[in-house]
Amino acid sequence: MNWTDTPRRVLWHGKKNWRDREASSYQSWLFERFHQRLVTTLPLSQCEVCVIVPVRNEADTLGSTLLALYHQLDLTGKSLDRNRYEIVLLANNCSDESAAIARNFANTHPDLVLHVVEKTFPAAEAYIGRVRQVLMDEAYRRLSSIGGKRRVIASTDGDSRVTPTWIAAILDEIANGADAVGGRIITDREGRTALDPYTRACHLREVGYRFLIAELEAYLEPDPTDLIPRHFQHYGASLAVTVEMYAQAGGMQPVRTPEDVAFYQALLRVNARFRHSTRVRVFTSARTTGRTDVGLANQLSKWVEMGRSQQQFLVESAAEVEARFEWRHQLRVLWWSYLYDYQPTHNAIALVANALGVNWLWLMSELAQSQTFGLLWEKVEQRQQAEGIWKQRWQLVPIQEAISALRIRLEQLRHQRRKTKVKSQKAKVKKVNFSTDTAFSYCHRTS
Repeated sequence: MNWTDTPRRVLWHGKKNWRDREASSYQSWLFERFHQRLVTTLPLSQCEVCVIVPVRNEADTLGSTLLALYHQLDLTGKSLDRNRYEIVLLANNCSDESAAIARNFANTHPDLVLHVVEKTFPAAEAYIGRVRQVLMDEAYRRLSSIGGKRRVIASTDGDSRVTPTWIAAILDEIANGADAVGGRIITDREGRTALDPYTRACHLREVGYRFLIAELEAYLEPDPTDLIPRHFQHYGASLAVTVEMYAQAGGMQPVRTPEDVAFYQALLRVNARFRHSTRVRVFTSARTTGRTDVGLANQLSKWVEMGRSQQQFLVESAAEVEARFEWRHQLRVLWWSYLYDYQPTHNAIALVANALGVNWLWLMSELAQSQTFGLLWEKVEQRQQAEGIWKQRWQLVPIQEAISALRIRLEQLRHQRRKTKVKSQKAKVKKVNFSTDTAFSYCHRTS
């Protein structure tokens, strides 16, 4: 059974109205939220992608950001038609020349559709979650005004440089069925070199650790939309979503916690087909002083402090990660059962609930109510934190130990996959030989 297709079939068979009402109500509210648009000029009819760029005091990097967006190529290496995309750049609460740099770039590159908006938010709203929400809502309104549910809102940052095929690769992933795309975010080499040895080691180890977890997940609970090769990032510096799915997910909320992670969770709640594409890439700065209290810069600064205090970098063990994936899969099987009107036994529910560290009566109630698996799993994770049983069973381990264990486990899974592939190929060869021999015998008898 294709687990990404199942929720959509269920939504079509009786629950589609719920999803349509959510999207419709959000669309109406979205168009009424702001009385004044950021950009009054209508988008070109051939515009497929609206790229949003929040900027706050990025004078040192903004030129490179815009130049990278200007020099976009298609997947054959030819220049991408610049009428197929536009850029909405919001310079918010800047005390440097960021807005002037952007306006000058627009004037010197008239063939690029670049809208530069300068705005000062009140102190209570001057944070990245609110700014990115305003931009993505604007992109949604603009693309909706020219029709087409599969047009794309794409997000990057003023300190990042997209690769030449960034837009083309996003469009290709959407054309292949993804509703949203998280691109790979790579720190620039110069910035990494400037980090102290401990911080650089922590950063590189975490990247490796997250990659290994993403691969393990692909083996234990494969998602047809997000198969290997894949990665683990879904952050605002390289993020894209269709207009249709943006509305269905309720849009981006102006949260002070990482707004991009919160939006990713909102996408999972409505079972969006999310692709972690290794072809969609940006390079970003490795500065340790950020514009917010969260994000890469904040994490790098924490590692700096850990190095000074000689503190170990501890993470979840490979065994804990694998157990979570395995029992999440068993929970999904129970959820399927409810969707197809099959009542699992109390013992089956209790077994999964005990393994996940949640109350089984609570889980049975949630299984009967949850409209999507993404929403159910989010509630289970919240319940795990509240009850604390799951965490009591596991101890954090040094990241080097976790990486070593993950590599050993993945090598076993890769070996199993290779053996399965060889058996499959042998079976195909045997089938072809049998068919050839049969045809030869038939021809010989009739000749």
